[in-house]
Amino acid sequence: MQAALEGEAASAALTQLRKLGQNFHYIQVECGLASTALNAMASDFREAKTKLDSAVADAHEQKLTVNADGSVSYPAGGEKGEGGKVSGIADAGDSSDTAKSVARQAANFDPNPHHARALECANRIAQALQEATEADELWAPKLRSLKADDDLTVSADDWVDATKDTRGVRTGAKDYLDAIKDRPKNGDPKLTATWWKGLSKDQQNALIAVDPAGLGKTDGLPAEVRDEANRTVLSEARAQYQTERDAIPAEPTKFKNLGPKVEAVYTDEWLAWHHKHEDRAKQLDKALAGMDNIERRFERTGTNNLPEAYLLGFDPFANSDGKVIIANGNPDTADHTATYVPGSLTDQTNIEDELDKSERLWRESSTLRPKDSVSTITWFDYNSPRSVQPMIEHDVLPEAMSDKQATEGAPRLRHFLDGNAAAHETATGEKGHSTLMGHSYGTTVMGDAAKVDPLPVDDVMTVASPGVQAQSPGDMGLDPKHFWAMASPDDPVPGLGKSVGLGEDRIVPSDSEFGGNVMKTDTEGHGGYWDYKGGEASDSLTNQASVIVREYDEVGLKQEARE
Repeated sequence: MQAALEGEAASAALTQLRKLGQNFHYIQVECGLASTALNAMASDFREAKTKLDSAVADAHEQKLTVNADGSVSYPAGGEKGEGGKVSGIADAGDSSDTAKSVARQAANFDPNPHHARALECANRIAQALQEATEADELWAPKLRSLKADDDLTVSADDWVDATKDTRGVRTGAKDYLDAIKDRPKNGDPKLTATWWKGLSKDQQNALIAVDPAGLGKTDGLPAEVRDEANRTVLSEARAQYQTERDAIPAEPTKFKNLGPKVEAVYTDEWLAWHHKHEDRAKQLDKALAGMDNIERRFERTGTNNLPEAYLLGFDPFANSDGKVIIANGNPDTADHTATYVPGSLTDQTNIEDELDKSERLWRESSTLRPKDSVSTITWFDYNSPRSVQPMIEHDVLPEAMSDKQATEGAPRLRHFLDGNAAAHETATGEKGHSTLMGHSYGTTVMGDAAKVDPLPVDDVMTVASPGVQAQSPGDMGLDPKHFWAMASPDDPVPGLGKSVGLGEDRIVPSDSEFGGNVMKTDTEGHGGYWDYKGGEASDSLTNQASVIVREYDEVGLKQEARE
């Protein structure tokens, strides 16, 4: 609808469809829990039934009669041994052990050998019935709890209740879930992809239902699985945090009214609120703002043919400023995939600016190769420097002067890239064409990620890099012909990077000495590389898109890579 329609009617219809979509999502989550609960309950019953069937079969083989109440009748036998009927005793602690012992003694003293055999079968039947009863008592209340309010509105309370339902089902289904082959302990993406592919559909659905948070952050799983899991986490977290935020009292009057010439004095009410609530209120406001940015990306699907969004990572309290990883289009099946790492000052409250860059890259790349599928990913899962100038945010020296944040975030970037490669190869049987690109300090993270082993990508692209901790593409294990850099003449960041040492020996990727492909730019400043000019993509943006879709001959170069 967003691609083809506009106006009041279309807007109203979209609003209603989004509400309906939220309802369907809630239904999907609850039905997933109900399905898993029923499968786990069936597994418990199945085990009990197997024991029951075995006991009944043994009884029949020994010419014993199993009665409707579970008791076992036996015929006369032995010397003066009369026939009879015995009822079994299930395990239930010390009292049952005593009762069983007394019954066995009585059977052993009976001259009829059928008595002891009948008792043994009856005890096994009783035990099987007891286990079935326990399964029923465990699951009946849990299934009854999987109910929503009798209305057509999915409220925050409903999602909070869904979180409780998940915990309840996960606890009850422990034995059933334990029977599913464990995911690789070390989190190896290739092993994870193989493990997931080897599970049955019921097993996969069970894990999605009871462990969305765990699956959502697991590299190597299919993008569709991670997206489904993370959307559940998003909905439940939003409800939880909104409910908590609503419970915090409004900020009271801050200062006492003592007249214009009197020094400001805080009110007692504000001081109490400040000490008890202010920090948490700010944390929750920041988290909710980040979730709003994610939701708005979901809502942009279809606008200017923008494809479905895949939420590959989400945690509002990860790192110092949250975690957001969103793909435009499915990276598992795309012909070309580009992962974009944003730079300094990025956090979940302004992540929409970075998502917009990734969306522009998708549009221009898809325009260049309309018959190919493209996926562009915004990867924000590190502690982005909060200051780029001295004395900002209480930092005497700006955080962007150090590679501390890059060193800390690089392993996660590398693991994510390995996961993407494994998921794509599992889905298609091919590796596909992949590009890793970053802006500003994001390129420093990329450089640190390449220190141990070569990056699992075909092309690397830096935009306004302050340095990648290397003097050449070869230092990063890369072919110079597949290393691309750009920086506008008036962009101060590459020069600042040289001065603080982020560039090895004061060399940055956009320097001719570095030895990569240096692309032409026609944009200004540090953030204009994704601009449009007169309604058309700038050369800076087009050059980036050309690399993403492997149109290397179309890239405008200032300097070609050295051999």
